[in-house]
Amino acid sequence: MTFHLYDSARRAVVEFEPLIPGKASIYCCGATVQSAPHLGHVRKEVNFDVLRRWLEASGYDVTMVTNVTDIDDKILAKSAEAGRPWWAHAFIFEGVFHEAFRALGVRRPTYEPRATGHITEMVELIELLIDRGHAYPASDGSGDVYFDVKSWPAYGELSGMKVDEMEAAADSDPRGKRDPRDFALWKGTKPGDDASWPTPWGRGRPGWHLECSAMAGKYLGAAFDIHGGGLDLRFPHHENEIAQSKAAGRPFATYWMHNAWVTMAGEKMSKSLGNTADVLSAVERFGGRAVRLYLAGPHYRSAIELSDESLSDAAAQLARIDSFLARAREVVFAEPFTSILNLHDSDAWTSFAAAMDDDLSTPAALAVLFNSVREGNAAIAAGDVAKVRSSWSDVTSMLDVFGLNPDAPQWRSDAAASDDLTPVVDGLVRTLLDARAEARARKDWAAADAIRDSLAASGLKIEDTKDGARWSLVKE
Repeated sequence: MTFHLYDSARRAVVEFEPLIPGKASIYCCGATVQSAPHLGHVRKEVNFDVLRRWLEASGYDVTMVTNVTDIDDKILAKSAEAGRPWWAHAFIFEGVFHEAFRALGVRRPTYEPRATGHITEMVELIELLIDRGHAYPASDGSGDVYFDVKSWPAYGELSGMKVDEMEAAADSDPRGKRDPRDFALWKGTKPGDDASWPTPWGRGRPGWHLECSAMAGKYLGAAFDIHGGGLDLRFPHHENEIAQSKAAGRPFATYWMHNAWVTMAGEKMSKSLGNTADVLSAVERFGGRAVRLYLAGPHYRSAIELSDESLSDAAAQLARIDSFLARAREVVFAEPFTSILNLHDSDAWTSFAAAMDDDLSTPAALAVLFNSVREGNAAIAAGDVAKVRSSWSDVTSMLDVFGLNPDAPQWRSDAAASDDLTPVVDGLVRTLLDARAEARARKDWAAADAIRDSLAASGLKIEDTKDGARWSLVKE
């Protein structure tokens, strides 16, 4: 199969052709470690972790770089509010982000550079831009250095905007600029600012946009395959990255991929709006796999709405999958079986691969997975061991791609980590109720009664209604 992706720069679905055959290089804008992450922050990590797993399953050797922004205005402000040094504040919340990523089963990137560890590369990039006539030190002696937007005619190529139609940001500081739309590559030290490094233009600290260009160049070279990030970064952050990198003579990224937002009540989730959902709190309630499925299940370019119901639904879906896997093991395997990716020739795997190769169409891929679960359950009922084995292998391999295989080490204690097991129990019970409904439909009353009696023996009451069977705990 050939992987196709939607390239934000071309605004079209295109065929992925890596710069080096058999290899794939990815740079993702990482965390700005000012405070604890919400679910909107970590959707990108989950989406691009799935991309990485699929490319590896397709035979690519993947190098992924995700940076840590450990110095910027927000970190300075938050650390001052907390009454701690900025570097200590950044280190604390970098750890919180890592804890959240681990809780969602996100693999560590190949390299994870910190911005403060690459000041030399940033200064070198600024010097190159000044030499090429695309940057200039501020005329007011502040130590600021700006990128000259009008010196780069292609500015706006990613967002589709034209320089003459742009306005400066409302909070932009115009001092020392040739044009109010020029953006800062370097920020001179201000009174009381202890975050600074020496440069030819005076002490100061890097601009946010500069950091990513310098680190991408350091670890992936002047040109690499895919640059990823959230949709909110497309402008101005990614637009500025392209301009300063290409103006320095670096081809930069071949493809651009942007994931959409997580919303609450129709608004983008953000700390400024106060409509956030803490990652670790959600994991504690619903389990890491359920939160991951909630984030990975919709198409990465589709906005998703956050609610307790959506997270509960994800937990119930996983419970149905896990119920099948447990039953299949009892039929076929004496011990847990570890699947091997990319060794499948089944129709299910072919359909799954076609969906994933179509711009990571995870909803279509999940539909194939759940159909395989249904076929596997039917095979268990029919005693078709060969079909059970095939379905089990397909399902576990698909789960590997989604990072949801319950046999993976990071998930073995996931259920124990959640205090609220209601969604898990509901999924398991509904799997049995579905089997009971099928038995009733074929008038196999003995099988239907046996399932009902088994549930009753477990302390559950089953009530048949016009909308289907309902269950509840029997209160003593």
